[in-house]
Amino acid sequence: MRLRVGDTLLVLADPGFRAATLMAVVLATVALTELVTNNAAAALVFPVALHAAREVGADPRAFALAVAVAASASFLTPIGYQTNTMVYGPGGYRLGDFARLGLPVMATVVTALVVVAVM
Repeated sequence: MRLRVGDTLLVLADPGFRAATLMAVVLATVALTELVTNNAAAALVFPVALHAAREVGADPRAFALAVAVAASASFLTPIGYQTNTMVYGPGGYRLGDFARLGLPVMATVVTALVVVAVM
């Protein structure tokens, strides 16, 4: 039996609760966009998001929009986005500075994104 990433995501989130599934998709996108470029993160998570949306009976457009916004919200590491990397050295920032200041911003973006997308 072949296990798909989208099915694993649905097991982790409550498949009957669309907001939980959307939150899982958004968090997966946010985690990935901190490691690779936002375009790559969106391209990798988009098919998973569409599969998850179909499985829970949600509008796939809401999930696609959530992936696009979440992939562009890279606030936690200096390697997630080019401008973060450019100011990292010359600005004298440390890795902890990005996490300390980026976590509240990321939490706000993720919460607002899920609330708006579920409406």
